[in-house]
Amino acid sequence: MTDEQLKYPIGKFEVPVSYTNEDLQNWINVIKTLPGKLRLAIMNLNDRQLDTPYRPGGWTLRQVVHHMADSHMNSLIRFKWALTEEKPTIKAYDQAGWASLPDYRLPVESSLKMLDGIHQHLVSLFESFTENEWSRAFIHPETGASISLKRNLALYAWHSKHHLAHVTNTIKGF
Repeated sequence: MTDEQLKYPIGKFEVPVSYTNEDLQNWINVIKTLPGKLRLAIMNLNDRQLDTPYRPGGWTLRQVVHHMADSHMNSLIRFKWALTEEKPTIKAYDQAGWASLPDYRLPVESSLKMLDGIHQHLVSLFESFTENEWSRAFIHPETGASISLKRNLALYAWHSKHHLAHVTNTIKGF
């Protein structure tokens, strides 16, 4: 695999040109099933395997799991801001900086539990959304872009599959 394929095993995120109800349901299902798929993928890994980078210079599998919990936690907060405020400007965060903090060396169980809870909350929200709620948006401070909640769902479904592929592709090499 090339470095680009290792970095983006399912390809880069592409903003959908349309959002059908079927698309939304498929993306919700990705969010619903991600925690179980991730847990199943890593359940038999030892510490040495968890501390293996998914590509040269990349994060370890342990860091990927912790990153997913942090990223999806931030996403849940962004969804809630957009539901309760008019086009709020969200807070960006330094993902690489977070990945270097001591809690990214913890066992992954705490982040797996976080993902279970975060994804339960996300799915509960998504399953209650009206078209108006899907169209609500937030502003990303780094780009100034207005991001609709349906676009953010598509992004986080991609993000889920993207990092799960990092994990599963790395495991194939063990």
